[in-house]
Amino acid sequence: MNEITTGAMDFASMGVVVVLAITGLVAWFFVNRASVKANQQIELLESLLEEQKRQSILLRRLTDSVAGKEQADKASESTENKDFTRLIPER
Repeated sequence: MNEITTGAMDFASMGVVVVLAITGLVAWFFVNRASVKANQQIELLESLLEEQKRQSILLRRLTDSVAGKEQADKASESTENKDFTRLIPER
């Protein structure tokens, strides 16, 4: 009987090792998968950040050029208004 009991204990301990190994592999798979997804998301966020920086620079250039045109228009309007008022005779 001792030989049968010892064989059953060896088989049971081997079964536990196999179950633990499979459980470890499954856990490693999901952790690795989550890590890869996190790395992909970080790469996407970094590319979005770079795109936002480029868009901010373009927007700043656009607003600076519009502001420059508005100032030039105001300056030309003020000189036109002065010239126009000089043409109207006073009573």
